[in-house]
Amino acid sequence: MNADPLGQLILTGLPGKELDAETAALFRRVQPGGFILFGRNIESAVQLRKLIDDLRDLSAVEPIITIDQEGGRVSRLRLIGHEPPNAQQLREKDDLDLIRRHGNITGRLLRLFGFNLDLCPVLDISFDDDADNSLRGRCYGTTVDQVVRNANAFNEAMREQGITSCGKHFPGYSAATIDAHHELPKIDRTREELDGEELAVFRAFVGRDGALRRPQVGLVDSMMICHGWYPCFESEKTPASLSRVVITELLREELGFDGLVMTDDLDMGAILNEYSLEDTLRLAVEAGNDLAMICHRIDQIETANRILSGLPAPDIDRALESVTRFKQKLVPPDPFSEEAFQTIDTEIWQLRVDTLGAQRAAGRSPEDGKRSPVELY
Repeated sequence: MNADPLGQLILTGLPGKELDAETAALFRRVQPGGFILFGRNIESAVQLRKLIDDLRDLSAVEPIITIDQEGGRVSRLRLIGHEPPNAQQLREKDDLDLIRRHGNITGRLLRLFGFNLDLCPVLDISFDDDADNSLRGRCYGTTVDQVVRNANAFNEAMREQGITSCGKHFPGYSAATIDAHHELPKIDRTREELDGEELAVFRAFVGRDGALRRPQVGLVDSMMICHGWYPCFESEKTPASLSRVVITELLREELGFDGLVMTDDLDMGAILNEYSLEDTLRLAVEAGNDLAMICHRIDQIETANRILSGLPAPDIDRALESVTRFKQKLVPPDPFSEEAFQTIDTEIWQLRVDTLGAQRAAGRSPEDGKRSPVELY
């Protein structure tokens, strides 16, 4: 296997439901630091566990294996089981025990399949539950305290089951009026407004100020940076995900976050429409990201690896150290059986009934990809 460590800075998607020979050979050469799975990769419980075991088998270093398993429409595993309630449904029920159950069940479900990172909780505040910005149904609250209380309950319960967590979408995507899957949103919030709302939530989960001010709130293990332009930080049009001001100066230095930092998907329109792959990766690493997420241009990850080889050594070393430190937290998967999956899936259904009532629980979230591609893939 390739001993070049640069692939450790790439979080890549997979093309299908099994590893074909060409893709397996590509992954063996590049040795990606992690893999993210979508609906296109999921057919059955047995198939999914085998796919994840195959990814581990070809990896020289234990890989990050992740998924978006939030609840509601952003629950990739609802393709093979019941759909958990979403964050908005849980917050409206206003029962922390249900949220803790959701975190506990989610952690055990992901361990069973071999995942070790869930790309949640969403830490954005809902300013408008019907906004066309991809957050519909995904927010744990409409106020700082509500989001912190509810997201913390989920986060702690899931982490107790050995699954690492990811806060998103830093520094706060709540005020976006368009979906970054299509184009880069301009988020016209002053620094004072962000400090009072969006950043107040993130501060509670990132260590320095949060750990002192809110000792009852646990930390997130990683942070995802959104594709939004914040003129209060960058006068020139620049996504937060490629901004050194946002990532290094704000998140790392001011807020004191020392966990893993990753971009949101670099294959979203907000990035694809504005930057070449070479410029994207250069800016992402220079800004302070540790992982570059490439979900769909899988055939480009070898090119990405070559681009990374030309970047300044101090930036690369810093990112590699962060990935290595994060991987020390990873816990091996649980033994798999279809019976164990059915047991957990029954728990998901009961949680859904307890949250929504039997009649509402019988319905499922629509595949509303016309409104936001976050439903799909």
